[in-house]
Amino acid sequence: MADNNNHTNSACVESNMDPMSYDVVAVSAEFIQTRTKYRPEIGIICGSGLGGLADLVDKPDIFPYNQIPNFPVSTVPGHVGRLLLGNLEKVPVIIMQGRFHAYEGYELWKTAMPVRVMKLLGVQKIIVTNAGGGLNKGFQVGDIMFIKDHINLPGFSCQNPLRGPNDERFGPRFFPTNDLYCHEYRQLARQVGQELGLQGVMREGVYAMLGGPNYETVAELKMLRKMGVDSVGMSTLPETIVAHHCGIKAQSVCL
Repeated sequence: MADNNNHTNSACVESNMDPMSYDVVAVSAEFIQTRTKYRPEIGIICGSGLGGLADLVDKPDIFPYNQIPNFPVSTVPGHVGRLLLGNLEKVPVIIMQGRFHAYEGYELWKTAMPVRVMKLLGVQKIIVTNAGGGLNKGFQVGDIMFIKDHINLPGFSCQNPLRGPNDERFGPRFFPTNDLYCHEYRQLARQVGQELGLQGVMREGVYAMLGGPNYETVAELKMLRKMGVDSVGMSTLPETIVAHHCGIKAQSVCL
């Protein structure tokens, strides 16, 4: 199956087809949809060390990434590299147990391509998690930060997952991001957190993405803190930007 994936990807390049186009993404979505009875409403992307959530899914259909046409393959320790579709507390979900990063050698569009697959599978809401580093001096190890805004540093140099041709079937060429992270979901998360007794560890803040794979220098961390950044990492923004562009409500959590 891996060889078939390579042939498919090569065909896209040779024909100059947009690798994020509706037609290309539909091949991946159809492969999954015809092999499962589940029709997910919510997508969840598990960051480093957080894939254990997938163990709570009831009777999942499991798709290793290397079996899905056009799909990238995760290479990072702690990222299992598979999609699970099933019910989580009786709600149909699709969970990415492992994500993709630019530092693995992937273009940014490739790291976010699974989000468009989720869109074609019917996902309307997405939760994106990551293991972010804390910069806010008021935060403690173990705190949970709900992202309320972000600074996309790679985007300053046009390193954006939506760079290149735009397929209007997903969304417009130009679009606002001032409301990218859903305030309603943050309120709901706080309510649930209070019910679980987590009042003392819940935070809201601004997240910044850098490329990695090295961690930041002391000077870089000082700069980010002066810019108002509360947490920093090497992922998340490609997925949330692409989700927002195609009409999926998004919220992200740094753990």
